[in-house]
Amino acid sequence: MAAERLVVIGGDAAGMSAASQARRLKGADALEIVAFERGHFTSYSACGIPYWVSGDVGARDDLIARTPEEHRRRDIDLRMRTEVTELDVPGRRVKALDRESGKTYWTGFDKLVIATGARPVRPALPGMDAPGVHGVQTLDDGQALLDSLDAVGSDGERRAVVVGAGYIGVEMAEAMLTRGFEVTVLNRGEQPMATLDPDMGRLVHDAMDGLGITTVNGAAVTEIITGPDGRVSEVATDAGRYPADVVVLGIGVEPETALARGAGLPVGPHGGLLTDLSMRVVGHENIWAGGDCVEVLDLVAGRTRHIALGTHANKHGQVIGSNVGGGYGTFPGVVGTAVSKVCDLEIARTGLREKDARAVGLRYVTATIESTGRAGYYPGAKPMTVKMIAEYRTGRLLGVQIVGRDGAAKRVDVAAVALTAGMTVEQMTALDLGYAPPFSPVWDPVLVAARKTVAAVRGAGS
Repeated sequence: MAAERLVVIGGDAAGMSAASQARRLKGADALEIVAFERGHFTSYSACGIPYWVSGDVGARDDLIARTPEEHRRRDIDLRMRTEVTELDVPGRRVKALDRESGKTYWTGFDKLVIATGARPVRPALPGMDAPGVHGVQTLDDGQALLDSLDAVGSDGERRAVVVGAGYIGVEMAEAMLTRGFEVTVLNRGEQPMATLDPDMGRLVHDAMDGLGITTVNGAAVTEIITGPDGRVSEVATDAGRYPADVVVLGIGVEPETALARGAGLPVGPHGGLLTDLSMRVVGHENIWAGGDCVEVLDLVAGRTRHIALGTHANKHGQVIGSNVGGGYGTFPGVVGTAVSKVCDLEIARTGLREKDARAVGLRYVTATIESTGRAGYYPGAKPMTVKMIAEYRTGRLLGVQIVGRDGAAKRVDVAAVALTAGMTVEQMTALDLGYAPPFSPVWDPVLVAARKTVAAVRGAGS
């Protein structure tokens, strides 16, 4: 029998994880694998780009987990700088454009994996395409930004404006600060880090101010103004103008699903492809999708959502590759865990914010505590704030947010496990967590928050 052909669109985390796992399960005599990647790089850490830009990661290649040549040695026909421009679902074929030669051609498939990722949000505003304005999603984007920073030079005052104050925004603000730029962050929201409740976002704002980063909340960008040389010179907002030698867009990303939409594949309310538990596109037996182009089930809210994270993308790829290769795997969903930092301030969240709980009709109570990451008497103990949200009456954990230093962020993993297990905050108080003065107080901050939330649940139900 002739080998089946698997076509993979997208050469980063989800796509190449799927291809690699499928190859482990089926040899080239049983499964031909053709993968298309429109960029210059494959299997790299997009999450590491801010730290490469800052200089914390020394070289671009440090972010690359596997090169095209390594994939090809595993009998994967990886075609770089080749973009799939059309998907013919009934005909089981894709149309590809070789971006170097300009040649186009059709390739048939028996099975298809769509892993087209996400694209940075780039508002349609005057000057948004001017030299010196950068989105940061791929290694190519990171290199373009570094080249732009070099063009600014090192003499005199250098000013960077970051548009947006989510994860990408605060990480890029740190990177610009580390590179010696005067940094202004323009944020449309009430506080930075809209993935947190505003009271916790305020802690991030205060810390950024303390680091010398100017954060302007409630500022909507209206125009990018250019100078005589055509490069960006100012960013205009409804709150004023801000000088800029370089602008970094940290507004967030959207699922890259134009190709799939054009082929009539189903998308959800957030613009991502819809799949079943096996990551198979709903209604299509031989098409799978994973990574930043899909929506996933939020296990706490019971709804789909779009979360662009490499952790999920790699898991999706493993599940898809197992199913394509004749094995079995499922991806049950997420609880929405994410961590970040700006300089030494650590930021973490999992589960629902207050607005999320209200949106799905849940009544809830909250509790916020201040503690330290080590025993208070141990040298180097630093403060952290933990906010916990639990369901009214039942006490089921709904969400946790942590802002602090000294190992604050990874404490959120305890809450992520508790959310996945459906634990109540009272059950959490009995968790047997590790203790020694260099690592934690006798009562870990997460457990202190759980105890206070238990009291809030009991008080609300009385």
